Amino acid sequence: MALLTVAVLAPGRTSAQSKPALPFHDAPRAFWIAPPGIATDTFIVFHARREFVLGARPATFIVHASADNRYRLHVNGVAVATGPQRADVAHWRYETLDIAPQLREGRNVIAAVIWNWGAQRPLAQHSLRTGFVLQGDTPQTAALVNSGPGWKLRVESARAPIPFTYQMAGGYYAAAPGETVDAARVPWGWERPDYRDESWYTVIAGDRAQLAGRLQLRADPRGSATGEVSGWQLMPRGLPLMEETVQRFRQLRRVSGIAPDDALLRGAGELVIPPRTTAALLVDQGHTTNAYPSLHTSGGAGATVTLTYAEALIDSHAEKGHRDSITGRTMRGVHDVYRPSGERREYRPLWWRSYRYVQLDIVTGDEPLRVHDLHGVFTAYPFVARGRFTSDAPWIDSVWAMSWNGARIGAYETYMDTPYYEQLQYVGDTRLQALISLYVPGDDRLARQALEQFDDSRLPEGITQSRYPSSLTQLIPPFSLVHVAMVHDYHMLRNDPAFVRRLLPGVRTVLDWYGRYVDTTGLVGVAPYWTYMDWTPRWVTGTPPGSADGHPIAVSLLYAYALQRAAAMEDDLTGRGAGDFYRARAESVLRAVREHAWDHSRGLFRDRAMADIPDSASYSQQTNALAILTGAVPVSQRRAVTTRMLADTTLAPASYYFRWYVLEALRESGLGDRYLEQLAPWRGMLALGLTSPAENPEPTRSDTHAWSAHPLHGLLATVLGVRPASAGFRTVRIAPALGTLQHAVGRVAHPAGDIDVELTRVGARGLRAHVTLPPGVRGTLEWRGRSWALHTGAQSVYSAGAR
Repeated sequence: MALLTVAVLAPGRTSAQSKPALPFHDAPRAFWIAPPGIATDTFIVFHARREFVLGARPATFIVHASADNRYRLHVNGVAVATGPQRADVAHWRYETLDIAPQLREGRNVIAAVIWNWGAQRPLAQHSLRTGFVLQGDTPQTAALVNSGPGWKLRVESARAPIPFTYQMAGGYYAAAPGETVDAARVPWGWERPDYRDESWYTVIAGDRAQLAGRLQLRADPRGSATGEVSGWQLMPRGLPLMEETVQRFRQLRRVSGIAPDDALLRGAGELVIPPRTTAALLVDQGHTTNAYPSLHTSGGAGATVTLTYAEALIDSHAEKGHRDSITGRTMRGVHDVYRPSGERREYRPLWWRSYRYVQLDIVTGDEPLRVHDLHGVFTAYPFVARGRFTSDAPWIDSVWAMSWNGARIGAYETYMDTPYYEQLQYVGDTRLQALISLYVPGDDRLARQALEQFDDSRLPEGITQSRYPSSLTQLIPPFSLVHVAMVHDYHMLRNDPAFVRRLLPGVRTVLDWYGRYVDTTGLVGVAPYWTYMDWTPRWVTGTPPGSADGHPIAVSLLYAYALQRAAAMEDDLTGRGAGDFYRARAESVLRAVREHAWDHSRGLFRDRAMADIPDSASYSQQTNALAILTGAVPVSQRRAVTTRMLADTTLAPASYYFRWYVLEALRESGLGDRYLEQLAPWRGMLALGLTSPAENPEPTRSDTHAWSAHPLHGLLATVLGVRPASAGFRTVRIAPALGTLQHAVGRVAHPAGDIDVELTRVGARGLRAHVTLPPGVRGTLEWRGRSWALHTGAQSVYSAGAR
């Protein structure tokens, strides 16, 4: 199986050595092409080829490519790209590639497999209609390779989708379908120069059934001579190509019907399944992952191989238990069906799968089936961890590793809530995932894209959609407030004022939208759509009490939280005092919260206004955490309220997701030293054998939910204590909260370099610190009420702890 071998080029550039490409309008236009007679929303897989001759191998050969829904591009048999980067039709993406390394003197071929999932496409997949386009970057290359007349097309009849239901998947499922593949009907070798394509359909000039309109490539899709736009509005890819790395399975866990032999998993042997045999192999990756399974077989004409993928096995009650356990447990979930043809072939599905376990159920016919190799090709956004955290508590290393695995496989061409079940980018999840990206790998490209995509999802009335890209609109207005906070996070962690300014109009529309629902109480009243805030068992469908018939205090507090952050951005980017209006509005809401929701007898805030239900017994960690973070709780009372919030078991508990806000409140109250003890649920995940953080406590649907990976941020931002002290991370504040740790070493990715911190306790209250700041960055170190100035470069600080 060929791995990707070409790096995507930055928009408007070819390579570091070559001159800039000619403007797109200087090259002849390519056409979108598709086979004749296909419906616009029907499942289809087709292949496209273009042969051309070169007198010599070129130094550069730039092409731009895109498709609807997806494509994988090959040059002379070598896979060079998969795409397009996921987006909506108004911001459809194309890849820019230099394919010169794969070209040669003489005959060459560019070939692609293109597919449209049709009605079974993932919810995150937008679509206009089936099509493929490729354009050369210059008049010379365009004349050779532009999609249109002369290209060869063939519909592949070998594949069909396997749709999944809630019951089949074990929970809400919105990702790609499985597939059945009949190897005898695949045009094997279609991507190679020596393939004979005389029988394929040839696109001809003027054939509107195959020519779906000329390609228009623009950096900004919103401009045309007449202001009119239609079809795919193409924009350059803004992300690198996704990582693809061979990944061997760790262990053969269970075999039936044949003798076990795990040499196959090492690529050192083969399995032979005799004729008329039913066999099963259960292989274990050892951790959750995203990968293209790669199955190499020969013989076995008439056989059927079913590959089923799962994060864990289940017992007769559909419970997972310890994730290492397989005894008495079965597989359930997404699956593919492959029917070998007898020749030696590699089966790989069109789309990657998420799994820890893969089970092969094999039924042979009259021929033996030989399995020569079985492995995965790991794929994810190519994050590389710069940030790190180690200490004298080894269990934290395990929490870090589990969380980092979850963060990695929760990121592809967008952030994803769960790579197995949905693969959707939700605002609430994404805020935490973006913080991890900015702190650990330091790569902000996926975070920037998410901010833009949520901004693009905005309804005319002002709020963003809850998730995007998504072909089905979902509205969760509190997530629009979280989006405001996410913009502020980026503003603090990146010195990118022009980008943030572009997002400010959208920030204002969200706050104005909520302002319409503030009633005479001064609180946010009943607002339309789904007022989801957190999955806690005591809240119906995740909505705070009062959402449907009163005043949900958590929503008013989240509104104030967003107002405060918007005020800071207005001051920084619009001018001093520009945020006064939002600050005044936030304080007005907080006064109303104190008046209508503070319970003096319990020293906590209620979940709904006393005017709604005077004797309401609904209290939650969510409401009280937000009260602390917004300053609704006076400074003198914050420690007491936080302590009660954590100790009182009658409060609705925060989920793994919303616990990030609880932990932020802990730090805000000066109780950051209790952060590590609050990671008990993550230690519980480890005890269950989880290798990525779960969506919810048991029984959980998803074993991989990156919203639960937020200890990656908390360990660096709270325990190590590294946070921006000014917008753009131009200065840094380091205020450690070591708890019971005696020693901690960490690194935070900063735009100017790395922030390195080593902390060692001296006695009961002292500290020895070694800090290195990147060029141009200054800051302070704070410990036990004292503060030391930090300069660029390396320095040491010692405090005996006495004052």
